[in-house]
Amino acid sequence: MSHFQLALLLGMTVALGPLALDAYLPAFPDIADGFGIPHADVGLTLSAYVATLGLAQLVGGPLSDRYGRKLILFIGLTVFAIAAVMIAQATNLSELVSWRIVQGIGGAFCAVSVPAIVRDQVGGQEAARLFGLIGLIMFIAPAAAPSLGALMLVLGDWHWIFVVLAGYALFLAVVLQCALFPRLKPRPSAVTPVKTLVTNYLLVLRHRTTMRFVGIQVLCFSTMMLFITHASFIYQEWFGLSNSAFSILFAANIGLMAILNLINRPLLRRFSSVVLLRVQVILQFVALIGLVSVVAVGGPPWAVVAFIIAAIGCQGGIVPNNMANALEFFPHLGGTAAAMLGASQFTLAGVVSALSSTFGGDALLPIVLSMLACSAGAVLLALGAPAAVAREKAGGTAA
Repeated sequence: MSHFQLALLLGMTVALGPLALDAYLPAFPDIADGFGIPHADVGLTLSAYVATLGLAQLVGGPLSDRYGRKLILFIGLTVFAIAAVMIAQATNLSELVSWRIVQGIGGAFCAVSVPAIVRDQVGGQEAARLFGLIGLIMFIAPAAAPSLGALMLVLGDWHWIFVVLAGYALFLAVVLQCALFPRLKPRPSAVTPVKTLVTNYLLVLRHRTTMRFVGIQVLCFSTMMLFITHASFIYQEWFGLSNSAFSILFAANIGLMAILNLINRPLLRRFSSVVLLRVQVILQFVALIGLVSVVAVGGPPWAVVAFIIAAIGCQGGIVPNNMANALEFFPHLGGTAAAMLGASQFTLAGVVSALSSTFGGDALLPIVLSMLACSAGAVLLALGAPAAVAREKAGGTAA
């Protein structure tokens, strides 16, 4: 299978997560009005999904090492689809949050399988390029998701958004069964009893370089999650924009991600992925300094939007470079290492997102200050990252 074909299929799979995160963002006001709750409380459904998406990967990753990527991925798609249907029938916030948690479990089993499949196939700079191509393909989903949600609101109501998500999960199951797994090289299963499972996680936790990249992923993703959680508030309530305008501006973030992702691919032939990661983390920090400054002095909306797009767009280069480096040291424990990365990323970002909704979701300055604080931590970790990760091969051989 060519890299493009593999990236296309895995990109479609990874897109399930962004669709579940972003498609219902334009519906936040409608959900709040329908349930008779404050707008900020709807953000808890997002935080609950993201936190579960992280924690459940700690289980899904080792299971995929033990029982194979296909079984765990298909279980995830099934659970995700069932939960989406139940969410569409929710009548109050408690039901919505509960089923979003279940949906997060299904999403986690899908999310952790994809980087593990990549690590099964390639490593090093080649993995960074493949992750970049997957990212480029999956950017279509978050770019289109708010527009899809807005379309559903025109045709019906917010419940249909989750019906469409259930249908997409079932469609993926058919496509992957027919086009992906029959063409992958078979991977021998690994026996992972509890003692070995704990040992394997300790191997990852004790690997300082890997955990540095995990930290960068957590902080950069938290920066993006803070924006996603409050995007509807910022654009629709703070600036009073329409659903269509919100969708366009949200898509602009993804557009810049895609551009930087495209630029990153040829640069990988000349520069280390760690160097490129460091530069793009710093650029994101600079953009957020500009954002905080504009918000603090009450600058015009166009300036706020420009700095948001610049900051969030940097994720297009940060994510593929960082993921490749974080998984580089554990070729035989791809699922476990990917689970640690995903669990840390989604769980801690979900906590940050929930705290921001609870304590600072009604004003713009606390939101952008929180984004800047997360980015500052990522810069500190990136500046200390080794310049030549490929030379550090260590650990990663446990089974």
